[in-house]
Amino acid sequence: MKKFLPNSKRTISHQVVGYRWAVTRVSLRKAVAIMLAVAAILGACAAIWLYQGFLCTFTAFVVFSALYSLIFHTRWCYVALKTTPRDLYGLWTYIKILGVTRKFSKKNLTIPDIFHDVVQRHPDKPCFLFQDEVWTFKEVEDYSLRVSAVLKDQGVKKGDIVGLLINNCPQQPALWMGIARLGGVTPLINTNQKGNALIHSINIAKCEYLIFSDEYESAVNEVLNQLSPSIRLYKFTHRPLKLDNNKDMASGDGITDFISLLETTPAAQWTLANADGFEGKLLYIYTSGTTGLPKAAVISNARLVFMASGVHFWRLNSNDVIYCPLPLYHTAGGVVSVGQALVLGCTIILKNKFSASQYFPDCVKYKATAAHYIGEMCRYVLATPPSPADTKHTVRVIYGNGLRPQIWTDFVKRFNIKYVIEFYGATEGNANIANTDGTAGAIGFVSRIIPNLYPIAIIKVDQDTGEPIRDSRGLCQLAKPNEPGVFIGKIQAKNPARQFLGYVDKAASEKKIVRNVFTHGDSAFISGDILVADELGYLFFRDRTGDTFRWRGENVSTTEVEAAISNVADHRDAVVYGVLVPNTEGRAGMCGIVDVDGTLDFDKLVRDLTKHLPAYAIPIFLRVMNSLDMTGTFKMKKNDLQKEGFNPKLVKQDKLYYLDLKKGKYIPLGQEEYDQIISGQIRL
Repeated sequence: MKKFLPNSKRTISHQVVGYRWAVTRVSLRKAVAIMLAVAAILGACAAIWLYQGFLCTFTAFVVFSALYSLIFHTRWCYVALKTTPRDLYGLWTYIKILGVTRKFSKKNLTIPDIFHDVVQRHPDKPCFLFQDEVWTFKEVEDYSLRVSAVLKDQGVKKGDIVGLLINNCPQQPALWMGIARLGGVTPLINTNQKGNALIHSINIAKCEYLIFSDEYESAVNEVLNQLSPSIRLYKFTHRPLKLDNNKDMASGDGITDFISLLETTPAAQWTLANADGFEGKLLYIYTSGTTGLPKAAVISNARLVFMASGVHFWRLNSNDVIYCPLPLYHTAGGVVSVGQALVLGCTIILKNKFSASQYFPDCVKYKATAAHYIGEMCRYVLATPPSPADTKHTVRVIYGNGLRPQIWTDFVKRFNIKYVIEFYGATEGNANIANTDGTAGAIGFVSRIIPNLYPIAIIKVDQDTGEPIRDSRGLCQLAKPNEPGVFIGKIQAKNPARQFLGYVDKAASEKKIVRNVFTHGDSAFISGDILVADELGYLFFRDRTGDTFRWRGENVSTTEVEAAISNVADHRDAVVYGVLVPNTEGRAGMCGIVDVDGTLDFDKLVRDLTKHLPAYAIPIFLRVMNSLDMTGTFKMKKNDLQKEGFNPKLVKQDKLYYLDLKKGKYIPLGQEEYDQIISGQIRL
């Protein structure tokens, strides 16, 4: 044994030395081959120069360079060939977007000014279709001019904050354009909010005026004594105007009838807006509030133009009739889709409320050529029974964000959709990307050939804290292909595409900025979204920082688990989150799943999840519910569910289950089982 060990060590040492020498020899061979190839190219060029002249020499140089690249950089050539058409199309589109924004920037126009030019081109063209109403471009502008006249009489001036709590209707964008013409800023308040959330939204924006739909009068009255005493309230009713109608406009509770004011006030003459121009503030749009109270993000005229044109120039045109069943108080409906009409002259179909069963029948009814989706909408539509409307419609393109990779192909095939524009961008952010060629599951791309053309990137972050991982110089590190990281967008104050306007709350804005990114002194918007880029530069959404959790030493993506559960459980609503278990490392997976009719097969669920997920990703706990709380943009709220965890004392109305690993099945979880899990008698 004593003789064997030294011999073994020598053998290993010799092997290591031999390996290093082999590597060195390979490197030397490669270096020699490269030198010979370069010498051959130069020699050939010199020879041809002597006989054929410069043109032939240049041609030969190009040919030999191509051969050199193919021999020594084969993979790069493959990526370049695959992605060059995509990148060139993306570059051309980006140039068109910048061209539009620079044109308006040069003239320093606001949205009401831009809309006036659109109206002049086709005043009688339908601008909004809503229920049985048809609003032409001129009618929308006339309404907004009347709004400007009324509010000017009421004392609204440049810089004032006029909140809107209005349901979907053509008057909603006409109202905020009327406010914008006076130089006012409009917070678009989520119509689902009540109580503390409503108070917060009104107060954080410092609203001096509030116009609300009559259906929300009770919600406003409930919080009236907690609002500023100086706030002026106006009730809006959705009905045709009866001009020159002389009515009493104020009620005993200090609320003014806004429609009566419109009916008794002559419309203002059109003039350029008395505002801060193209870069000035236009709207406040609130984040969806999946966790905590919503924050008011600033939308400028420039940002609205950039976001609207950013979608338009991929596959849309000004003749499109676009179906939009999204709430207009969010960026998706109120900026991206409405912007197609106000800036680019499309006709927009508005819907009071999204209905999965009416999505394509509505498209047939209104002869839509394009349609907007968001979040879980596509899953709900796919879950509807087949109908003639599935293929009878004339929709050639759908656009939005949140179409899950797992249903992408099925959705496109069933509904015969030619183009899908899946895009990505936060309301408050400057990191905007789009999937231009319909690659299933991709939310956009970064060029592998010219990566610095569009200043976005994926950087490495700490999985637990979400903080960027920095190198020895204190700078951020780029994630490699197929390595997850956080998506960022470089901030450039003078470029509308790269500005970061943040929130009304400056402290909240600062939290979304990362500094010293690639050079000392630079800054970027950090999205908080975990993405991954493949070898070709296609970007795929993984999760939100904070949503990913560790269990059994592995990272679990809530998004991936939710998609798997939904697929094997007949497209049911499902939300996944991590919960703390005493004396256990990491967080155990828990799933809230909807089962209204009691048909969920638990045994089948375990069997199917075992086929589709690794063992550590299968939820340990189930919470069976009648419904899930969703945001207006169909994002699932999980903060309260996570706080309640799997404690039967906190979860009183829903049924709880835990996964018995030995039996391979979900077992009902009551107080006794909960106590045994806490004490360690039941091991997970």
